[in-house]
This record gives sequence, C-alpha cells and structure tokens, in this order.
Amino acid sequence: MTITFVILHLIVTLALIFIVLVQEGKDPGMRGIQGASSDMGDSFFKRSGGTTKEKLYARMTTTMAILFLITTLTLIILISV
Repeated sequence: MTITFVILHLIVTLALIFIVLVQEGKDPGMRGIQGASSDMGDSFFKRSGGTTKEKLYARMTTTMAILFLITTLTLIILISV
C-alpha cells in the first residue's frame, strides 16, 4: 500500500513541477523598461475569456498542489503507523 502511494506521490510531484515550469511569468520583461503594463496589447477576447490558458494552468496548479498535500499527509500517516 505504501509503495502505491509513493509512486502516486512521485507522479503528482512531477506533474506539479511540469505545470509550474510551463506557465509564463507575469514579469513584463523588456516592456517594463518603457513603463508598459504586463497586459498591454492583449485583445478584448483574450482578457475576458473564461477559459484562458493562464486560468487553466492556475486551476491545474491548485489541483496538483492539493493532491500533493493529500499524498504527503497519507504517506506520513502510513509510515508512522
């Protein structure tokens, strides 16, 4: 049973790392030198869309973080018993 949760924990950990690395930063980069905001140049549809890529990644990150917490706590309980 413990081996199953260790494997699940490793999968969740790798997925969480991958999702975080895929996300784009909120730093404006070179546009920040000119005083431009990070969302300058976004179209109306991109900013007001309900299922944008950023929101999807944020939701996936939250889900993976919760799964990471659950698997960590489960492993602690299984190992301490």
